[in-house]
Amino acid sequence: MYKVLLADDEQLDLDGLRRFTPWEELGMEVAAAVNSGFAALDVMSRETIDVLVTDIQMPNMSGLELARQAAALRPGLKVVFVSGYADFQYAKQAIKMNACSYVLKPVDDEDMAQALRTAVESLDRERLGESLERTFRQSVPYMQNELLGRLLEGRTDGEPALSLLLQYGLDRIPFPAAVALFEIDDLDIRLHACREEERAATMERWFDALLGIVRSFGTEYCRKAEGRRIALLLTGPEQLSLPERIVADMQARTGVSVTASLGEPAAGLAELHRSYAQAAEALACKMFYGKGRLIGPGDRDPGVARDVAELGAVLDDMFAAISRYELVRLDDATGDLFALASGVGTKHAVYHFVLHAIAKLDDYLREFNENFYELTDTELQSMELLFRFETAEDVRSWLRRKVFEISEKLYRKRVKKNGRLVEEIKRYVEDRLDGAVTVRDAANRFSFAPNYLGHLFKEETGINFSDYVIARRLEKARLLLQDPKLKVYEVAGLVGYRSLPYFSRHFKETFGMTPGEYRRRC
Repeated sequence: MYKVLLADDEQLDLDGLRRFTPWEELGMEVAAAVNSGFAALDVMSRETIDVLVTDIQMPNMSGLELARQAAALRPGLKVVFVSGYADFQYAKQAIKMNACSYVLKPVDDEDMAQALRTAVESLDRERLGESLERTFRQSVPYMQNELLGRLLEGRTDGEPALSLLLQYGLDRIPFPAAVALFEIDDLDIRLHACREEERAATMERWFDALLGIVRSFGTEYCRKAEGRRIALLLTGPEQLSLPERIVADMQARTGVSVTASLGEPAAGLAELHRSYAQAAEALACKMFYGKGRLIGPGDRDPGVARDVAELGAVLDDMFAAISRYELVRLDDATGDLFALASGVGTKHAVYHFVLHAIAKLDDYLREFNENFYELTDTELQSMELLFRFETAEDVRSWLRRKVFEISEKLYRKRVKKNGRLVEEIKRYVEDRLDGAVTVRDAANRFSFAPNYLGHLFKEETGINFSDYVIARRLEKARLLLQDPKLKVYEVAGLVGYRSLPYFSRHFKETFGMTPGEYRRRC
């Protein structure tokens, strides 16, 4: 509701305005009705007024003077002048003051209502404009963050529109500029002991702390990046030392280790993605370079990058072998993993290499609501035993036993789970043999895709779902035919057949005789 102030030295006119104007229908309410300009200003000093309806001719302070002072108190105030004089001079002054409307006395109710509607429409437009402007201001940081992310990650279709860059301030990036990435070390291991709801809150707290430290150095262009990382644009030589300072600050303030990486400087917006990709590649190699430090352009070794890519392929092969219970393939993948590990150098490096592989394996298992430590009955703290092994072969033997154990447990769980599911499907079929039973119906009932349920059913039973349904219908029919009180067509209906010839043909194909012949033998 918009608030209206009425000002007129004629009490009858004031009462008439207040009583006979449909204020509620217009979306308005009368805040006060006063007899002088001074009283009106007093009300406006205490209340927020949207519309002033005032007589022009009032003693001591005219309506025009009241409007001038009121507009100074409340910019954006809408004024409706009322006058008993059809004097063009007054109208001209009112127009100069941007009056919303000018209504002559005696006031016609419809003229006043129309003047007030005009005021409401004007206020509505202004409020909408303010709302849009406020929304835009609030969205600027988000949109700047999103557009910067698209530039860094190479997700723009060609050059971003100049208008967008101007709108969100990305045209002001001083080049050359380099991309730095920050990643919290051993995140999954640190969060392992937390409950699920605590994991998200703890991770958010650490990321906020890291983001706060990054921004405390006065950096303008930073954002959360893919892969639970933070990206920062370093826009001058004096900022190149910031990554090491941020890493040190994070460790000192929170006790949490962070690794940073740095791409080569980009000459313009089009090259930002290259700098980002270099930083991401360097960060992916931290298990070889070490953590809790800055990995700069001078540290990058093409051989290490190849090893990291090969490690990803080996781990993928290991995960596939675990999930499919392919033990020979799993043994080969473990061998390939340690062939890579042998190239990392020191015993300490091998230890971290294996911890990295276990963290990746734990990530993979969490997709199936499983985790490495529960499946292997291993405590996180006991992982220090890896460092006590004397040779890499000892570590390999330990890990080989663990991944075999995981594969075996997953297989048993899957078989047990699938067995229970198939038994439920069979009961579902048995209860519906007198009607239509399709694999789609069963899939909907158990929330599976029809193709997957059909595949799973055949894998467990050795028979197609539709063949199983027919077999159960005919087996039930054979039992029912032994009851002489039931007609053959009634038996067909009780086992879901609506066509007697079709039923007879299926029965004969299965049992070598027609239903009638079977009954006579019984």
